[in-house]
Amino acid sequence: EIVRVIEQVAPTDLTVLITGESGSGKEVIAKAIHSAGSRKIKPMISVNAGAIPEGIIESELFGHEKGAFTGAGETRKGYFELADGGTLFLDEIGELPIGTQVKFLRVLENGEYMRVGSATPRRVDVRVIAATNKDLEHEMRNGNFRGDLFFRLRSINIRIPPLRERQEDISLFIDEFTSQACEKN
Repeated sequence: EIVRVIEQVAPTDLTVLITGESGSGKEVIAKAIHSAGSRKIKPMISVNAGAIPEGIIESELFGHEKGAFTGAGETRKGYFELADGGTLFLDEIGELPIGTQVKFLRVLENGEYMRVGSATPRRVDVRVIAATNKDLEHEMRNGNFRGDLFFRLRSINIRIPPLRERQEDISLFIDEFTSQACEKN
């Protein structure tokens, strides 16, 4: 069923939200969507939003201008700009700070963002695929995640069930991992 959804959504530019427990293969699904889509010749940039400290996440996502803050000795492109024309995969989207969520929503709505320290809007053409192991509806009700961003992200929602719910896949994983180990060694 997930493969059919990937085949249907890959040729579009729709935003995709992939949900599932840690280790369930969310990034594998994101790569499959990118690889099967029209943006496959451009980069897919993978970012773990939960691993970026809150104080620098906007600079990492949107870039910054020289002198924008202490230590900003040069202008730097952010992940959105690096992924221009391709795909930005934001893992652990549920960890994105509320203040950054507003700016992220703007990019989703009209492709515009501003580098930190700039007053000039920039445009970007990026397909966004987001993933989380959190229950974003619960986070939304608790005020930790914006409702408008949630609804924008889940244009297409792919839920990956944990392996314990799809034990018939275990033999496929064994075959694949064995093949990879043999090729590597």
